[in-house]
Amino acid sequence: MVRNNKKYLTYWIFAVTLALLMTLYPIYMGVKVIALTVKNCSVPIEQYPKYVIPYAPIALALVSGVLLMPVFQRLSKKLDLLFVSVFAIAVFLTAELLMETKILVTGKEIDTTLQSWQLGLCYIPPDMYKTRVWEAVDVLLGGYKPTFKLHFYAISFAMLLSLLNSFYGFGNMLLTGDKKRKKALVIQTAAALFFTGLCIWACFTAFYREGELTILAVSAWLMAIFFVSFGVTVGVFTGSLTLGKRKLLSVGLPALTALLTAILMYVGELLLLNGHLYVFGSGFFFKSLPLIVLSPADILVVLASGGITALIFALLNGKKAKAE
Repeated sequence: MVRNNKKYLTYWIFAVTLALLMTLYPIYMGVKVIALTVKNCSVPIEQYPKYVIPYAPIALALVSGVLLMPVFQRLSKKLDLLFVSVFAIAVFLTAELLMETKILVTGKEIDTTLQSWQLGLCYIPPDMYKTRVWEAVDVLLGGYKPTFKLHFYAISFAMLLSLLNSFYGFGNMLLTGDKKRKKALVIQTAAALFFTGLCIWACFTAFYREGELTILAVSAWLMAIFFVSFGVTVGVFTGSLTLGKRKLLSVGLPALTALLTAILMYVGELLLLNGHLYVFGSGFFFKSLPLIVLSPADILVVLASGGITALIFALLNGKKAKAE
């Protein structure tokens, strides 16, 4: 039984501690906006912590899922990840939707819900709002569109489920003694942490975008790495569950999942920018192709996410086959 496994108990305490340490800042952000709302009935713009959504709800869902790990793994060692995934997504969506609609952001010229203000932050930093020269293609602040949350939610689910997969995967190894997923879980953990790190970087800097469609070289590189990392993280999550299966499932499916995830990010960007994409540079390589919107550079990003994932699992499944 789970409660009698001393190694498992030690691991669970370590996992909870690590999850709390990882989520201290987003939890602090959530507490701050709730406290300001209780005190002032709104959050003043100058005191608004960037990207409190979706990161505070992600943090709450992650910590809740790790805290309940012994419960879910006692219910089922095979379906524990499914159980916690459904639970964590429910916690995330509940917290996210409540914060989006119940918290107001106010300033001299702004009085809007948190979700509308967050839409603006996705596009341009608040300190540039007054000095920005607005064009016809610009996103209109306050013109809230639910579709802009597509990439927000996709990123949130990927981060949340990949981290839970790591926590639960290593816990299951201690319970069952089955280490066949160990290497995949190590790669999953590394990918999830790298992706989370990029998300945190973006949270503070929005990758140095200045509100223009043609972005700086440093922004282009960071966005490309982010898109590839996002695809690989989701692909590795899929591959860790299909390890040892037929090649189509163990290599092809993770690669396809990674590729589609990167494409999903571009779709989210199109929705956010009213049918436009950020341009990574000048010249043919960065110019949108007819009909498909993506440029050759964008296509390379999409292919890279699938290719890296395919290589990872071709190697992992190859080594497994040799071992057997």
